Amino acid sequence: MSRVSRTTVTGDEAIAGVPVGATGSGSLASGSTGLATAAPRKLSSRRRAEIVAVLLFSGGPIFESSIPLSVFGIDRQDTGLPHYRLLVCAGENGPLATTGGLTMTAPYGLEGLARAGTIVVPAWRSAGQTPPAEALSALRKAHAEGARIIGLCTGAFVLAAAGLLDGRPATTHWMYAPTLAKRYPQIQVDPRELFIDEGDVLTSAGTAAGIDLCLHVVRTDHGAEAAAALARRLVVPVRRSGGQAPYVDRSLPEEIGNDPLAEVVTWALDNLSKQFDVEVLAARAYMSRRTFDRRFRALTGSAPLQWLISQRVLQAQRLLETTELSVDEVARRCGFRSPVALRGHFRRQLGVSPAVYRSTFRARRPEPGAPGGNGGAGGLAGGTTTGTGTSVPAQGVAPTAGGDQFGASLPTVPPQGAPGRSRPPQRVSNRSRQPGASRPASADHSSPTEDGRPGPAQALSHPDSATAALRRRGAERR
Repeated sequence: MSRVSRTTVTGDEAIAGVPVGATGSGSLASGSTGLATAAPRKLSSRRRAEIVAVLLFSGGPIFESSIPLSVFGIDRQDTGLPHYRLLVCAGENGPLATTGGLTMTAPYGLEGLARAGTIVVPAWRSAGQTPPAEALSALRKAHAEGARIIGLCTGAFVLAAAGLLDGRPATTHWMYAPTLAKRYPQIQVDPRELFIDEGDVLTSAGTAAGIDLCLHVVRTDHGAEAAAALARRLVVPVRRSGGQAPYVDRSLPEEIGNDPLAEVVTWALDNLSKQFDVEVLAARAYMSRRTFDRRFRALTGSAPLQWLISQRVLQAQRLLETTELSVDEVARRCGFRSPVALRGHFRRQLGVSPAVYRSTFRARRPEPGAPGGNGGAGGLAGGTTTGTGTSVPAQGVAPTAGGDQFGASLPTVPPQGAPGRSRPPQRVSNRSRQPGASRPASADHSSPTEDGRPGPAQALSHPDSATAALRRRGAERR
């Protein structure tokens, strides 16, 4: 189950007088003991709460695109399940290309968004491309008229470009969270959660996490019983435990290779077993601590100390997966001063202890003479198997589901809060906005300020190759 600091009130709780529905939800404020009863956001009279519009773009992967269609587009009233009216809308002209060379034709264009009480953007094709201005304008207008806007996986980039995530916590696939944080620093990107609910704007983590968020929407609109019944029909768990943090792999942005800080980052990655702090990194870069912090955050989207701790934890993950080293030895090899420090940071970032992580994500070793030699008897080549039998891609193996158009992994980024404001120690998800809270008008982030970034046909290279390039560059200079 995703961690919460504010609990969205479901239909089962509506009998207590808490208004719920597609245009907003009551909530329990973090640490509060009473129910909030403020009215939901007002929906424009021309919009209908039961209408869900799915906004598709060319180049979006078919798996993510199909999730809202399957949840909201099939009439299951004969079995007592709630009914939504689905409008599939094209965000741009022409047949829409998707995974495997398939093309789709949507029955509606952007005009279909004008009637919807909920709009779902399931995916976007490239972090380096700006979504069509007409689509962004339509999303901003819909939000201003009270519509609930949902971004699944990389669909968060479309919401970000429309300015709907400014000043808010949001999530996306962990591989693209650093790019989202770097390109839109005004967003509080949290790559650890399966989904985050801000009431009027919702975002989910990668790929299958879109199912979790869509079931959460059904639960918010029609209650826990309806969501559970739909989950049984879809043969998925009604609530998944944990977040996406255990799946995060270590990676670096490719553009770092051309930055003067590249050598410092490479040195840090090569010397994680040593105990050093940010002051050491700043000295190696011949910068003051303040200048180094500013330059490093601009480069990676993360504060240097957060990044360093994250890299040490990621190194510990790999050692726990692939070796029999004790936790004490893992802590020493990752540069932690003590096993206690490792356990504390590990649990804060991943939500589990090193021992539990090892038992769940240990790589299956091949039996002598076993066919394939990758993953042992019954294992998948190049992958690991969880304690529940779920196959998890091994590090360095690109995920295959969903027709990934964004390229390979990007760097891991801890949650980005507003400057000078600390976030609560617990991780939060499916959060609802406090009743009555106001947001500034959405800014327009659609201007193409990063024309030099790769397009949809130029996949970002794998992080391992980026790291190798940095190390080659350092060797050449030496």
